[in-house]
Amino acid sequence: MTRIFPDASRRSLLAGAGAVAGGGLLGGRAGLARTAFAPPDVIFTGGPILTMEDAAPMAEAVAVRDGVIVAVGPLDAVRAALGGNAETVNLDGRTLLPGFFDPHGHVSMVGLQARYANLLPAPDGGGDDISALQRITRDWMNAHEALVRDTQLIIGFGYDDSQLKERRHPIGAELDAISDTVPILFLHQSGHMGSANGAALAAAGITAATPDPDGGVFRRKEGSRQPNGVMEETALFTVMGALFTRLDLQANLEMIREGARFYSSFGYTTAQDGRSSMETCRMIAMLAERGELPIDILSFPDILTSSEAMTTPLYRKDYVGKYRIGGVKLTLDGSPQAKTAWLSQPYHIPPEGQPASYRGYPAVTEQQALDAIDLAFRNDWQIEVHANGDAAIDLLIGAVREATHRHGPKDRRPVLIHGQTTRMDQLDDLKTLGIVPSLFPMHTFYWGDWHRDSVLGPRRAETISPCRSALRRGLRFTTHHDAPVANPDSMRVLSATVTRRTRSGDILGPDECVPVDIALKAMTLWAAWQHFEDHRKGSLAVGKRADMILLDDNPLTVAHDRLAAIKVTNTIKEGQEVWRR
Repeated sequence: MTRIFPDASRRSLLAGAGAVAGGGLLGGRAGLARTAFAPPDVIFTGGPILTMEDAAPMAEAVAVRDGVIVAVGPLDAVRAALGGNAETVNLDGRTLLPGFFDPHGHVSMVGLQARYANLLPAPDGGGDDISALQRITRDWMNAHEALVRDTQLIIGFGYDDSQLKERRHPIGAELDAISDTVPILFLHQSGHMGSANGAALAAAGITAATPDPDGGVFRRKEGSRQPNGVMEETALFTVMGALFTRLDLQANLEMIREGARFYSSFGYTTAQDGRSSMETCRMIAMLAERGELPIDILSFPDILTSSEAMTTPLYRKDYVGKYRIGGVKLTLDGSPQAKTAWLSQPYHIPPEGQPASYRGYPAVTEQQALDAIDLAFRNDWQIEVHANGDAAIDLLIGAVREATHRHGPKDRRPVLIHGQTTRMDQLDDLKTLGIVPSLFPMHTFYWGDWHRDSVLGPRRAETISPCRSALRRGLRFTTHHDAPVANPDSMRVLSATVTRRTRSGDILGPDECVPVDIALKAMTLWAAWQHFEDHRKGSLAVGKRADMILLDDNPLTVAHDRLAAIKVTNTIKEGQEVWRR
């Protein structure tokens, strides 16, 4: 029997910001899709099949039995291996490849992005000036009156000062113009800065007498100590922590569900929740126990605040109900687009109020970093370390070198997250120390022009996210989207890695472009390897899980400038279809 996936139109996967028009889940228990190919034995054929296996990168057919790949190769051989009772799924020319594995993101926060006001600039939203941010927020409030009334909280996510016409952050008075009674919190697209109205600051207990916390800044009104609403790094996290207590359990669970569904719409079959709190870990585990996760979720709780998660049964090698804790996360600095990353040389143009010598700043003390990485090495925990600025990367390298000397060499795979300004000498150190670079080439599209003109200057901007330089050194690198900093748009990740084209059309650092097949490997097999899961995920090979996706075009043959336009049509988790366009 041959089945062709129907092209029936589906309702939107998500209501609210970031929804994928025309996408949706099929019906099923707990909101999960039932498979369109129910029989346990299924053969996929009829389109390009990209395996990500060097020995046989292409195949004519793939056979799946009970959620596991049992044969890959010529159609006749695959049929013979499975027997005569298999159902055949006709790909109808679509491209089949392994599901994408998220090397770094924040799936729980993606649900926040989907649920609240979408302040993102084009192409992901309409937040192009401060008046637009105000209008979008008012429209969201009018559409969600009950939620605002129940929580007494308004959240807007994704404004970007580099894309606003004003080229600055909205201040508290501009949020007061929306409402001066209900707390309003705007989150910068980087997730490292934000703005709050007077009611939000008051609710968090922030006054003129409040000192700047370590690793953060409350910006002040000129000539006074009164906060102007704009917050950097730990100052923002302090206010978020106070305000987010207004969200009850059900609201938080729904955000996690929405985040996982949104990930699946872009072809991710494994999502990461980086820097999880202990409470977030418990909530994801709750959904996993209920069977309400469509895809695998892998948590890396904050080692400084939530290391107790590593003593729970949730820290394990195998997924239970599609969830596990895989290791810990450490954050060493901020973001380059917000100009809070810690650089060794000054910013090209310093942020407002800072001297020409401004280089950003660390998020933790040197001793905290040394102690955290030593703790991870002592316990053989995998640690993923957020470091954007090269000064922060120097600290990471020094700490890993010291911890390795103390505890001995071992395949621990510590991970450099983002590594925007990684120098060539630092790439050499990463290779020597076994540090995996998980890079963020989407920056070339979203903020490439900003990096060139304001953040780093033309010379340093050319080598942000140096994927090709890593490849030349024999480093297996991975690529991520850091959602919700950007949508978990797999094709945008692929396009940015291959083309490095900016919003203005410039090619930022052509020497750092990589071929499409390598870029795909960084999103699949190498990402699975980063997390010690390449034995079960990341390629289409016998014995691996049937985590697969279908694309409406072949990324190996389409023009590079069209990569971002390729659409995921179907996402399959362990043989079960969990999303279709």
